[in-house]
Amino acid sequence: MEIIIIILAVVALVAGYLIYQFRKIRNMPPVEDSKHVITLTDANYMSKISKGVVLIDLWAAWCMPCKMIAPVINEIAEEFQGRLLVCKLNVDEQRKAAQAFGARSIPTLVILKNGKEVERIVGVKNKPQLIKQIEKWL
Repeated sequence: MEIIIIILAVVALVAGYLIYQFRKIRNMPPVEDSKHVITLTDANYMSKISKGVVLIDLWAAWCMPCKMIAPVINEIAEEFQGRLLVCKLNVDEQRKAAQAFGARSIPTLVILKNGKEVERIVGVKNKPQLIKQIEKWL
């Protein structure tokens, strides 16, 4: 009987910790973009993505996975500066541009080469995975 009480107490503590972390992430403000990340809008997206290799992060301020991947996007923008154009597109604020990419879920990362989509990554990936996928197109 005592072992059941201990197990229930541990489960309750773990559940409480997970709820705390979930609320903490949910209420976290979006990460500030690196100076090397371009913000796409309905007006400028076509002119920004037409040449070279471009990584576009389709995101929203309310999206927890988007908040989780934002620091990785900033690091990639810093590391690949001059070889890769890194852009962010807020799907809630820039609906016309977001529809052009047809993202069904976020975060979605789209890699373009000379204006044509060559790869699509849906969900959170770690930095080494993203770098491996990006380097194929550089």
